[in-house]
Amino acid sequence: MKALLLENIHSAAVETLEARGYDVELRQGSLSEDELIAALPGVHLLGVRSNTNVTGKVLDSAGDLVAVGCFCIGTNQVDLKTAAAKGIGVFNAPYSNTRSVVELVIAEIIALARRLPEKTQRMHEGVWDKSAKGSHEVRGRTMGIVGYGNIGTQLSTVAEALGFNVVFYDTADRPAHGTARRARSLKDLLEVADVVSLHVDGRPGNAGFFGAAEFAAMKPRALFINASRGMVVDYEALRDHLESGHIAGAAVDVFPAEPKAQGDPFDSVLRGLDNVILTPHIGGSTQEAQEEIGWFVAEKLARFALEGSTALSVNLPAVQPPDLPAGRRLGLLHHNVPGVLADLNATFAEAGDNVVDQLLSTKDGLGYVVIDAAEPLSSEALERLRAAEYCVWARTW
Repeated sequence: MKALLLENIHSAAVETLEARGYDVELRQGSLSEDELIAALPGVHLLGVRSNTNVTGKVLDSAGDLVAVGCFCIGTNQVDLKTAAAKGIGVFNAPYSNTRSVVELVIAEIIALARRLPEKTQRMHEGVWDKSAKGSHEVRGRTMGIVGYGNIGTQLSTVAEALGFNVVFYDTADRPAHGTARRARSLKDLLEVADVVSLHVDGRPGNAGFFGAAEFAAMKPRALFINASRGMVVDYEALRDHLESGHIAGAAVDVFPAEPKAQGDPFDSVLRGLDNVILTPHIGGSTQEAQEEIGWFVAEKLARFALEGSTALSVNLPAVQPPDLPAGRRLGLLHHNVPGVLADLNATFAEAGDNVVDQLLSTKDGLGYVVIDAAEPLSSEALERLRAAEYCVWARTW
């Protein structure tokens, strides 16, 4: 069994997969579509971060691939529909780097409020500029959080502890944490927020979500933070509002197009502005977060491939079977049509096999059933299941 991990994934992932019997190849950078197609024959598990695009063409050519692990929060770099249609499980780490992103955002806000980038640069230039002009405390300011999911809610809690008044906006019905209050609209949030921090996901509908109109609606001299996705913001418009002085400063960690490998050249319309902090997509790049992500995603991949668990899969029906101390397990991924479970149970009954546990879940036209039985099905019965029109795949453990 072989696993290919790209983009310098933490060694915890390597150790986890090797302990489960995988031969692991670890590469430092990302791969292009053609490079990935050439690398995948014989690979059962693929691990990527945000810079490797696992397209439909890649998945169509990956005959041995069982699962893809996104060692990050986002999964928009993977063609999830094609992966689901081919029965390839996709897993991510939706919670593991939350604290790291929150701490980066807080650090950037304080650095901008105290004008630290400008101060340290002048010191390096040999200029002693001891002045309070333009420097402010964050206590008593209003933070506007756009997107109130895992990161947004934890940011809300930490910001409140620092003395911020928190207002948030989300299209989903999210409960407020602490004394945070919900804004009825994005416009309402922008009118009152001294700091606007984006934490929306990378779904296609969010492309260009925050542009010239939104920047114009922000409170004069507010700060802007984007540690979510590069494609959601019009950075040309941000530059215009920074240069005009309408926005006092910005911190940006994500970009529409990012270099593929360490040391590659980087360019942005925001380069050269002394009131802008630019970081190379390091929101989750702490040793603590990367170790946790490495272990978490690798464990999900291994449990799917070796035990049939689809718990926390982003594209397949979620089934979390218990440990199997004895007997045999059958996993059947199938098209969600009537009669599948009846046919499956009849197959076990005809074989005289005692079913000891059965779990079923459905999602987006697919069903996944896991059956634990006292004895394995015969090869003939398995082949009959695999030949059925409803079957995507049938596996035994």
